[in-house]
Amino acid sequence: MSTPLDTPLQDTFAATLLANLPARIDTLPARIAAQTPGRIALIDDFRRLTYGELASAVAASAERLRAHGVRGGDRVMIVGENGIAYVVLLLAVASLDAWPLLSNARLSPTELSVIRDHARPRCTVYTIDASPDAAAHARADAAKVVWTELALGAMAASDVNPDSLAEPVQADPAAQCAALIYTTGTTGTPKGVRLSHRNLMFIAAVSSTLRRVGADDIAYGVLPISHVYGLTSVCLGTLYAGGTLRLAARFTPEAVLDSLAHDGLTILQGVPAMHARLMAYVAMQGASLIAPRLRFVYSGGSPLDAALKARVEAFYGLPIHNGYGLTECSPTVSQTLLDAPRDDCAVGPAIPGVTVRIVGHDGQDLSDGEVGELWVRGPNVMLGYYRAPELTAATVTADGWLRTGDLARRAADGALFLVGRAKEIIIHSGFNVYPLEVEQALASHPDVLQAAVLGRPEEGNEQIIAFVEARPSHTIDVASLAAWAATRLAPYKRPAQIRVLDTLPAASTGKVLKHKLKALF
Repeated sequence: MSTPLDTPLQDTFAATLLANLPARIDTLPARIAAQTPGRIALIDDFRRLTYGELASAVAASAERLRAHGVRGGDRVMIVGENGIAYVVLLLAVASLDAWPLLSNARLSPTELSVIRDHARPRCTVYTIDASPDAAAHARADAAKVVWTELALGAMAASDVNPDSLAEPVQADPAAQCAALIYTTGTTGTPKGVRLSHRNLMFIAAVSSTLRRVGADDIAYGVLPISHVYGLTSVCLGTLYAGGTLRLAARFTPEAVLDSLAHDGLTILQGVPAMHARLMAYVAMQGASLIAPRLRFVYSGGSPLDAALKARVEAFYGLPIHNGYGLTECSPTVSQTLLDAPRDDCAVGPAIPGVTVRIVGHDGQDLSDGEVGELWVRGPNVMLGYYRAPELTAATVTADGWLRTGDLARRAADGALFLVGRAKEIIIHSGFNVYPLEVEQALASHPDVLQAAVLGRPEEGNEQIIAFVEARPSHTIDVASLAAWAATRLAPYKRPAQIRVLDTLPAASTGKVLKHKLKALF
């Protein structure tokens, strides 16, 4: 069942946009530079680049990578945080028909190793000037090849892996992988989501067009480019429109306030917790919000409750827009309309060109207002999971419908409301956290018999709460266990609270009954 917003006008919009999409993500800088080479494309804490300079930097970096031994079809792992060097590297890798394997430097060495072992990249490049964590990973990897001649800040590259086999290069950009982004499923098995040039360009173009991004816009890029929303909607969407992206490696209220006041930000996209922290900082410090050019505020990545929505809108003096997506959909599925902001917490209608269904347990479409699994079909749906054909087949039907695993209902006007996540993902500060990952890290401690991890809703965020049971004759020291977990998990995956129970509630099968643990919150 298609949404009521699948009108001929919407279909025409989507068809026209698709027909005129740039074929590849790496061509975006040169596309704008051909008309206005002096327009500012990227700003970070260290430098700024015009579109002309960005196009040249991408070409020079591509040649440096080629000389290092990167071939079409290779995976190139990029470890860093938001900054100009990260953007240049991902576009340069894509221009060689290699696959940018986007990784955040905040991951632990163990987490990066799991991804590396599965993807088997040709080499790994670290943005060591822009990220102290990336520099630490580079040292641990003995990445001795340091590039400084590109004027982007020092980058370190590992030696090439001669055993890494290149994947076939696809001539059709709709079939060629332009980004490989890993999420870890509830099974604990790493899932590499393969997104094509067409996937990414479609969402970049639709998001940018619906927000009416133009050359005068300055967007704040603090959402990680190693995650799909920061990559596609924020980064590529801004470059598609010829706007300026002000990159920030990590969120701090001080930096956001400074950029709103002095950089002239017009677009601010973040997770609910970011907006909540900014408001709390202003109230605590007696600071003032000075945002003379701000016109668009967006919240995504985790549920936005009505009370926080009202406070955020009063704070900015603007409606806050909302949306829904997932990595496998590049990520956007729906978003609220610029000219029709919602007074509820709907995540908007499906974007033009994308069709959604609400499906019951029997596989049949449900009526408006009924809760079922959200299925999605369109140019945003991934190529598939890397080296996981059975998982891909279980997730995407033969006729192209992606089963999201999320529960939703649809209103009569086509707006979608998320009801819950069928999968047990915890969304903490905009990052996906999978309980099994955290449970396995805790359970690896010699004093722990088993662990169960849940998300506890807080204003605009979810806190990670862990319940643990000791091995017989062992005693768990919470501080010691927290330190143990800190060496195995990225900061955003670490529990905010660890509670020790005599026994975890369990069914006769031994399965932990998490709903009983929720009653202990």
